[in-house]
Amino acid sequence: MKLRMGVSVKRILFVLSVSCAGWAAGPEYDRAQKLYQLTEFQQSIQVLRAIPDADGAAMALMGRDYYGLGDFKKATEWLEKAVAAQPHDSNFHLWLGRAYGRRAETSSMITAPGYANKARQHFESSVQINPLNIEAQSDLFEYYLEAPGFLGGGFDKATAKAAELARINASEGYSAQAKLAENRKEYSSAEAHLRRAIEAAPHSVGRLIELARLFNKQGRYPEADQSLAKAEQLAPNSPRLLFAKADIYIKAKRNLHLASQLLKQYISSNLTPDDPPRSEAEKLLKQVQGS
Repeated sequence: MKLRMGVSVKRILFVLSVSCAGWAAGPEYDRAQKLYQLTEFQQSIQVLRAIPDADGAAMALMGRDYYGLGDFKKATEWLEKAVAAQPHDSNFHLWLGRAYGRRAETSSMITAPGYANKARQHFESSVQINPLNIEAQSDLFEYYLEAPGFLGGGFDKATAKAAELARINASEGYSAQAKLAENRKEYSSAEAHLRRAIEAAPHSVGRLIELARLFNKQGRYPEADQSLAKAEQLAPNSPRLLFAKADIYIKAKRNLHLASQLLKQYISSNLTPDDPPRSEAEKLLKQVQGS
């Protein structure tokens, strides 16, 4: 996200970010960070384990490595240590919330509510520490929209959070409004909001994917394909787009042979931690091959 701010404010935020990072900079930490960006999570962990007296940033990176490996229990353990070491780091709380969220998704009905509540609490802490953390604001919006009231969610909370997102970033705000409208099954309103989101961020591949998913859900396949084609013009051979196209085709049970090719191409691509894990693509590929 790019915010229009004065140079002095930028400088203040930079100083704060360096302070919150705990001065983890160093050759071994830098190497672990590069391995993380290459999705070489296990190798990154090995490098981090060799660092004596690891600080909060190293602990947080360890937690994100385990998150990338799908070991959400260890991810929460390391991210809890990072938050304990540096409780005022917004991103540490964000990632701890994400890890607890995944534990909620993958655990039993008995333990899931507790993990879900912890996810919400850390998302809320993240935005309280840094209201301009757009990823934390967005994740908290998603939580409020999807979680029932007894877990701290609710449509009214999601609506209020959407308005807050709009004040921070116009495109994010319109996207949130689109999800609220889709939740109410007001698809024409959702489409209108997404088109405004695209106007506000014309180079966003993600917004075009969201619009394609909305069209796909309604059976408007030619329009979904047009939106995907526009996204491909912006980011040819984007791994994220390869995965999204395959997923969209599979959900509509169409172009399954092409979906299979796209998934194979995705699995062999150079991925980043922001891309869906290869394991998800492999599951989809098995689903296609078994159909």
